[in-house]
Amino acid sequence: MTASRSTAAEDLRGAGLRVTAARVALLETVRAGDHLGVEALASGVRDRVGHVSLQAVYEALHALTAARLVRRIQPPGSPARFEGRVGDNHHHVVCRSCGALADVDCAVGRAPCLTASGDHGFSIEDAEIVYRGLCPGCLANGSTPAP
Repeated sequence: MTASRSTAAEDLRGAGLRVTAARVALLETVRAGDHLGVEALASGVRDRVGHVSLQAVYEALHALTAARLVRRIQPPGSPARFEGRVGDNHHHVVCRSCGALADVDCAVGRAPCLTASGDHGFSIEDAEIVYRGLCPGCLANGSTPAP
């Protein structure tokens, strides 16, 4: 068993989740990927363990997200994507032309890095910012933002 597989299995156990080959493969695929969508994650899991239904991937993603082992990101106008970078308060930048997505570290201090003007009685735990623009590749190609 590889170190990453045992780490994924340990993390699943630590979160109180049942350890299955598909869940281990999914967690490893998320962690090895770069803000992947469900189809790409399902393909990565299939490459590791063989057949798995798309429904099983959705269900496992829901469990992993609820356990905070995976973070779900859904920029406006885009399908959901998933990342393994959890436990910190970082943000994202999205290309308006091709949809490329990258992490942006928090600008100031500890989480939440933004102070709300009013908390309405909530205990605020984090803040999510999505920056939008054109990635270097689209800028070099002369692409324009999607409508």
